[in-house]
Amino acid sequence: MTESDNSASITDLPEGCVTDILSITSPRDACRAASISKAFNSAANSDAFWDRFLPPDYREIIARAVSPVVFESKKQLYISSLIMGLKLDRESGRKRYMLGARDLSIAWGNDARYWEWGHVPESRFAEVGILRNVWWLDIQGRIASAMLSPKTTYVVYLVYRITRDSWGLSAAGKSIVCFCGVRNEVPNVYLEQSAQTLLEFTLGQAHTAAMRKDGWMEIELGEFYCDNGDEGEVEMVFQEHHRNKGGLIVEGIELRPR
Repeated sequence: MTESDNSASITDLPEGCVTDILSITSPRDACRAASISKAFNSAANSDAFWDRFLPPDYREIIARAVSPVVFESKKQLYISSLIMGLKLDRESGRKRYMLGARDLSIAWGNDARYWEWGHVPESRFAEVGILRNVWWLDIQGRIASAMLSPKTTYVVYLVYRITRDSWGLSAAGKSIVCFCGVRNEVPNVYLEQSAQTLLEFTLGQAHTAAMRKDGWMEIELGEFYCDNGDEGEVEMVFQEHHRNKGGLIVEGIELRPR
C-alpha cells in the first residue's frame, strides 16, 4: 500500500473514529499527529477530543476562578487549565493540581531584600519565587478540597530548583500536611543533599529531593486522603529555620494522586 493509500484510508474514517484513535495518546502526541493529515488535524482541534482531557466538573472549577476564564475552544480551555495548574492524571482520570509560587504564602515574600519575582522559560507560570537571602524559610499553600477528586489519596510535593551559587540549603527542614483534623508532620526533609543527608537517607532517617522529567526538582511533603463529602482546606507547609540561605527558586506545590 502506498503512502497516498494510507492517507486516503485515514481521510475516509469518520472524525469520531479519528478522535477515538487520538484519545489513547496524549495532547502533545495529538498535536504532532495533526501535521500528518487533514483528518488528524481536524480531530486534534475538535472540542470532542479536548473535552476528554478536561475534568468532568470543569465548569464549576471555572466558576470558582479568581480571574475570568475566557476561551473559544476546549483546546484553548485545556491550555488555560495548565496555566492555572490543573491537569488530569492520564491513567486514573483523577485531578492533579499545582499551586504556583504566587498562590503560596511565603514568609518575607513581598520584601525585595529577601525574595524577588521573575519568569524562567522552563516554568508554566508567569512568575516564580527567587530566594535572595533569608534565615526564616516558610512556604505554605492552601487548596479547597472541592478542587480535588474524591476518594483519592494525594501526595504533596514542593517543586523547585537550586541555582549554581546557592548556599545554606542542606539544613534539615520539616513538612506539615493538614486536612480534616489530621496533621502529618515529617522531620528531616532536605532540599539539597550533603554527605550527612546521604547517610541519614541510607539509614531511612531523611527525605531528599528527586529530579522530575520537566527538569525541576521535587521533595515530598506528605499525603492525605480526600473522601466523598470531605470539605475544607488542605494546608501544606515546608519550614527550615536553622541557618541563612539563598539561591532557591520556587515554582509551586503540586498535588498528585497516588
